[in-house]
Amino acid sequence: MRAQPAHPRRTLRGPVALVSIAATLALVLAGCGGGSGSGAKMLDTTAPVTLTWWTGQTEDAENLLEQLAVEFHKAHPNVTINVSSGAPTTDDLLQKLSATFATGKYPDVSYAYGSWAGQLGGSGKTLDFTDKVKAPEVGWSELPSAARATATPGGTVIGFPALVDNLALVYNTKLFDEAGVAYPTDQWTWDDFRNAAKKINDPAKKIYGTAWSVSGGEDTTWHLWPLLWQRGGQILSDDEKKSAFASKAGVDSLELLRTMAVDDKTMYLDQTDEKYGPLFEGGHVGMIVTGPWELYPMVQAKTPYAVTILPGTNGDHQTISGPDIWAAFDHKDANRAHWTFQLLNWMSQPEQDARWNMGLGNLPLRASEQDTPAYATFIKDFPGVDVMVANLANAKQARPTIKQYPELSRYVGTAVAKVMQGQGTSQQALTDAAKKADQALSFG
Repeated sequence: MRAQPAHPRRTLRGPVALVSIAATLALVLAGCGGGSGSGAKMLDTTAPVTLTWWTGQTEDAENLLEQLAVEFHKAHPNVTINVSSGAPTTDDLLQKLSATFATGKYPDVSYAYGSWAGQLGGSGKTLDFTDKVKAPEVGWSELPSAARATATPGGTVIGFPALVDNLALVYNTKLFDEAGVAYPTDQWTWDDFRNAAKKINDPAKKIYGTAWSVSGGEDTTWHLWPLLWQRGGQILSDDEKKSAFASKAGVDSLELLRTMAVDDKTMYLDQTDEKYGPLFEGGHVGMIVTGPWELYPMVQAKTPYAVTILPGTNGDHQTISGPDIWAAFDHKDANRAHWTFQLLNWMSQPEQDARWNMGLGNLPLRASEQDTPAYATFIKDFPGVDVMVANLANAKQARPTIKQYPELSRYVGTAVAKVMQGQGTSQQALTDAAKKADQALSFG
């Protein structure tokens, strides 16, 4: 079996596991040098260059990226790459990047959650790859549209997709069988979802029909967006200057969740984002809305599971993709900028991506990888992942890449969490969240 997925956002639900404290400290200190600092104005592709790469990954993924960096160096001996996790946890990377922007000690490349793209793009510190990705050999158009959009805040390409995922419906076949409920299909509606949760829910056996995040963080927020989009709603106005989620579509979406959580009491409400996955793996939850990062622990736990697309509304089964990116940073050095692009382009190509993403349980970035032996092994090792790959076609919209998105997300997540725990109405909570979001948006 392969290594644990390189997806600390929701897979590990906790601090990033470091290779070793001493080794990581040494790498971080090396990385704080900010690269070669040569400040080359004219490109010389043969000049010695040192790049700093903050990976934001756990041990297995970190080790793999270090191996890839060594391979890149062997192919390009003049390019040295200092690789480290960059911070104690992935969540800490944004704060560390922000702090180093003031000192000039920021890296050349850093892993970044897609929700940070707008903030990073607005920092004035990122490289602009907009013209470079147009080269045919890059194959930019082969990458999933949501991933490309996330790497292009404000119309400027600031890096490359690092991984791509989406939300699907994963269900416990044993619990469905025991409750005498037919398995979910790709024609399911949210009413079907609700009714199945009622039938599977069994408090006496500590079995929940389903589970949902009420942490108030992005895990809470982004689970709401597919329901909103399926009902024809939007997160923002077309000009991205006002919020639009407090519409009837948004209220109806949250009301469905409130009804299941408060009235039906068929949901396990997870205030930490850390418990509902293990509960499902242990056979205590009938269904969860989750992504590929959850497959590895389910396979390890031998959970009897299957995967299908999200329930739909009026035949619309839109999902959401949460792409993360390799953000590229500008040191006013032509040589570093050139090799940063070359490294990230190389990482995105099928041979490397098959090892990086499929090798760690994530979805492949390029459809062409589906014709490889690695993909055949991938879908064998992770049953149901082929459904998630196909489900990328249902990821028709991307989260906003405006710099205020993280703040907007907090307001929405807090509103959803309160309502699902019986505090207030769906309409009032989203209206209040919209007022706060609009104030944040008004500052530009």
